[in-house]
Amino acid sequence: MKYSLRNKWVLITGASSGFGAAAARAFGAEGAKLLLGARRVDRLQEVATEARSAGSPAAEVHMLDVSRTENVESFMTWVRSKTKSLDVLINNAGGAQGLDHVAAGKDGDWEIMMQTNVLGLLRVTRAAIPLMRENPGSTIINIGSVAGHEAYEGGAVYCAAKAGELQITRALRFELNGTGVRVGSLDPGLAETEFSLVRFKGDAPRAKQVYAGTNPLTAEDIAETLVWMATRPPHVNIDDLIIKPVDQAAVHRVFRRKT
Repeated sequence: MKYSLRNKWVLITGASSGFGAAAARAFGAEGAKLLLGARRVDRLQEVATEARSAGSPAAEVHMLDVSRTENVESFMTWVRSKTKSLDVLINNAGGAQGLDHVAAGKDGDWEIMMQTNVLGLLRVTRAAIPLMRENPGSTIINIGSVAGHEAYEGGAVYCAAKAGELQITRALRFELNGTGVRVGSLDPGLAETEFSLVRFKGDAPRAKQVYAGTNPLTAEDIAETLVWMATRPPHVNIDDLIIKPVDQAAVHRVFRRKT
């Protein structure tokens, strides 16, 4: 039997844009109640409005910076003021910074990637587990990447961070075994969001070139898959799902049409 999300509480990090914002709209359309966190509260408010229009009976927002422990703790205090039980946690906050080779890498970029993709995921999950452990059928879904499975030049730290996400997911599955809490990773390939714009620090032409001549995934493709994972029957766990556009055979092998 499909796991119904109607009136269930769904927490989404990094919900101000991209996968997170699309997930808010998609879970809202399922009738879920949403707790949305990100640094850009103004954008969060817009996403919450869209989610309510899609059908969410409640879409609440709060500032969240997963790179700061004290901020995560404050955010989770707010979450506990809204509900004593979480049904779905989407650990989406993260991203890449730069495409430098290790020899030219910058500490600031490395620290941001490890703080958000690895430590941030750990901080939020640690705080959320008490709200899920007594709720069989609840689901933790971590957003990974094909970069966690394949390395590429200029991606050493991002690949390491997403490989870390995958191993954290696997460890959590052991640690929560017997509680009924489901733990999975959704690992996208080439997807056109703000990802490349952030990676290249606002260089729009360079970011656009990443997707030139391809038909990449969209944020909505990922959101639809997240909903599918979360709505499997309570005894079903989707461990790890890699999703790529047809044009991408591997990180290094992308078909590009002549423009």
